[in-house]
Amino acid sequence: MTTNFGEADHLKQIAILGSTGSIGTQALEVIRHNPNRFKVFVLTANNNADLIVKQALEFNPPYVVLTNESKFEEVKNALSGTQTKVLCGMDELCEVLAKPEIDLVLTAMVGFAGLIPTLAAIKAGKDIALANKETLVVAGELVYSLAKEHAVKILPVDSEHSAIFQCLAGEEHNPIEKIYLTASGGPFRGRDAEFLSTISRKEALKHPNWVMGEKITIDSASLMNKGLEVIEAKWLFDLDVSQIDVIVHPQSIVHSIVQFQDGSMKAQMGLPDMKLPIQYAMAYPQRIENKFPRFNFLDIPI
Repeated sequence: MTTNFGEADHLKQIAILGSTGSIGTQALEVIRHNPNRFKVFVLTANNNADLIVKQALEFNPPYVVLTNESKFEEVKNALSGTQTKVLCGMDELCEVLAKPEIDLVLTAMVGFAGLIPTLAAIKAGKDIALANKETLVVAGELVYSLAKEHAVKILPVDSEHSAIFQCLAGEEHNPIEKIYLTASGGPFRGRDAEFLSTISRKEALKHPNWVMGEKITIDSASLMNKGLEVIEAKWLFDLDVSQIDVIVHPQSIVHSIVQFQDGSMKAQMGLPDMKLPIQYAMAYPQRIENKFPRFNFLDIPI
């Protein structure tokens, strides 16, 4: 997409599936700070009509797609004076994802709902920035066989899997011995069963390090999310489950580690900020300037 490591000579057009969720809103923040590199082509949402209208008015995408039919008229009327075309339903979403203008599809819909549009985008030959781990949990083999058939890149957005992906750059011919997914331990690390029997939803939503959507935050509090990430890593990196370990790292600075057959290890480090792996996937294969708080190794307590 670019001829050098300076300014982009082509605006990479992005389809954001789930633009009103945590990943989607942070992706739009990345785009907001890099208008010379990225342009929104499609925004999608399910229930949050007010927010997607605000997003559409700011970013002026050619298309907005609602998957909840009950919100369609509200959004259509709100955007009637703009050039944004408002569509509704999964069929119309899949049709839009085949538009030739789209360079990258960021899949940030919650849960199983992300599978069908992700498959449609792959069949249309679109590279995928994958933030919907459930897609691989329920259909990893299908997703990867289709991606191979259509020569599509799957770029991981989860911080742990993005870290592994980054560690593997230039290591394509070197077998992986093991990977280590890091986990903060969540808000209840070290607590006993008696304490856990009394916790509230509000307490479970107070993650110590990360700002995420409610579902993934609850899954992180129970460590269920780490189980899903093990399955995701198996498919992303073509590993046996025996090659994947999980280690608790409360500071969330080391995002994951790769160990090679010679015993050496690579780790990727950074602040616990989802905008960084989002930006990496969107700009890939370039690393572009970080407009957000930066990581300083000297700040790590030793």
